[in-house]
Order: sequence, then structure tokens, then C-alpha cells
Amino acid sequence: MKDTVMEKKQLTIFLLIAYGITYLMGFVMWYGYGKGADVSTFANVQMMYPAAGVILAFLLTGEKRDRLPRLFFGGYLVITGILMVLAVLSVVYPEAGQEAFAGAGLENGISLWLLLVQLVLIGGSILEWIFLLAAGKDRRRAFGLQGMKWKGSVLCILLFLGLYLLRTLISCLVSGQMAVFGLIWTSPVTWIQLAALPVNFFLVFLAFFGEEYGWRYYFQPLLQKKFGLRWGALLLGVVWGLWHMPLNLLYYSPDAGLVSMAAQQITCITLGIFFAYAYGKTGNIWVPVALHFMNNNLIPVITGNYSADVLQNQAIAWGDLVPALLLNGLVFGPFLFSKVFQNCDQITEIK
Repeated sequence: MKDTVMEKKQLTIFLLIAYGITYLMGFVMWYGYGKGADVSTFANVQMMYPAAGVILAFLLTGEKRDRLPRLFFGGYLVITGILMVLAVLSVVYPEAGQEAFAGAGLENGISLWLLLVQLVLIGGSILEWIFLLAAGKDRRRAFGLQGMKWKGSVLCILLFLGLYLLRTLISCLVSGQMAVFGLIWTSPVTWIQLAALPVNFFLVFLAFFGEEYGWRYYFQPLLQKKFGLRWGALLLGVVWGLWHMPLNLLYYSPDAGLVSMAAQQITCITLGIFFAYAYGKTGNIWVPVALHFMNNNLIPVITGNYSADVLQNQAIAWGDLVPALLLNGLVFGPFLFSKVFQNCDQITEIK
């Protein structure tokens, strides 16, 4: 009974942080958007909230207090707090970011606030790697932070890369853009960017850990226990998509917010199937963290657009949704029928 009460408390805390803070900051984002401020910082900071919710849930309920990786968890919360402050400042003092680069030839490039957020993420990621290693295997294992099944993990990552490129190839074939696709892959910049991805992962992993520790490590097992392996994974995709709502309405596609939200559902549900498959197959949280990183950071590579605002103000229409659903469903949907989703023992326990 005590465990049940604790689990309910933890779930309440997680939801209040993961969704409550997200939507609360969404109002701050809306205020800044109305003022014409750069709201790109919010996209980075929002990724931190799910893991912050899990960490606070563990800390406030005394979960395995003697085995807590205190430095790692504490550092994560401090970094999240700093990033939130920077996001708020970016809309309260938007002119500060513009004035800082005045005359430096960067007026149309990255804003000061976004640059600061990136620097905090890089510095924080390096520091958190140190804290994570210092925690030791027992503490990492107690909270799902210890990597495992590395051979299978690498295979899942390579499989995702292949599927991602296959999806891109099919899309280019259907849309008649094979010439553009060919130009991208004959450019040296493409291969340099691909080679840099592993290094970049270690420098910015914290934001992607922020989502996956919340969604895949914590929330997915709870939903799968209640609704079953398949429906739990699908339902997580739905709630994961809804969590993006402030970004859909104010960042990704402000002129087509509802379309963007619908497209987000397609993306999160179908990607969520493969992420759930990979996590269920390996039990290694670092696999979905790496997959999430790849999904986001391959976008500039396959589009040839390396600007900081590559995800901002996307043009999307209702007519784009059916092809997107068919393509993503074709590439990722079959994994829903794999053995990972047939064996109840595959539910990754929150240990």
C-alpha cells in the first residue's frame, strides 16, 4: 500500500512539473511572441522539464534515498533552473540580446539569450557526465542510468539511422526531389556534420536526456502496466505530442498551429513506437536519448539548412498529414508487432 501511495505522489509531482511548468512557461512564451521577442530559447529549455519532474518526484518522496546520485540529480535541477531564468529574461529583456551583437555582424544570427542557453547546456552536459561517472555503477543502476546491452544498443542506433535515411529517400522519390537529395550527399559539409554528431552528442546530451528520462524511463512503464505494452506505447506518443503544444503554436508553425499539433501527433506516435521498441529491446535509457538526439540533429543534415532556426516557422498544410502518416507508419509502425510488444516481461521496471 505504501508503494502505491508513493507511486501516486511521484506521478502527481511528475505531471505537475512536466506539464504544469511547460504550459506555465508557454504563457511566458506567448507573452514574448506577442512582443516580437525571439522565443527560440524555450524550445531548448522545455526539453529539460520531464526529467526534472522525475528527479523531483524521487527526491520529494525519499525514493531510495541512500542510493540517490545526488550530484547528478542536483546538478540537473540547478541547470534547469538557470535555463528557465534565461528563457524568461529573453522575453523580458529581448533588446539585450539584440544590442549585445549590434555592430558585430550577427544581428540576423543567433541571439545572445539562445547563445547563453547553448553554452549552459554544453557546460552543464560536461559537468553532468563527470557527476554521472562519479556516482558509481550502483547508484546509476538504481535509477536506470547505467548503460547495458551495448551490442544490441549500437545495432538499434544503426537501425534507426538506416530507417531515418530510408524515410528521407522515399520522401524525396515521391516528391521528385532526388536531385536535391543527391546534392546534399555529395557535399563535404554533410559528411563533416555527420562525423561531428557523436562529439556533439556528448556536449548537448542533457536536453535529450531531459525528455527521454521522463518519457521512456519513467512514464512509459507506468502506461504499459496499465494499458498494455502496445497501447501504453501508443498512448505515450499521444501525451508526448500534446506536451509540445506551446512549441507548435508559438515556434514550429505559428501560422498553422492546429496543423502543426496534428503533425506532432503523427511524429510522436510513430517515433514513439520505435523508441519504445529500442528501450524495451535493450533496457538502456541511453539508446532513446541517442535516437532523440539523432532525430533532431539529422534534420539540418538532410535539409542542408544549418541555421539555428531550422525548426522555426515551418510551412505545413493539412494536405501534408496523410502522406506523413503513411510514410512514418510504413517505416516505424511494423515495430509495434515485434516480440518486444508481445512479452509482458519486456516492461522495463523503474528500479
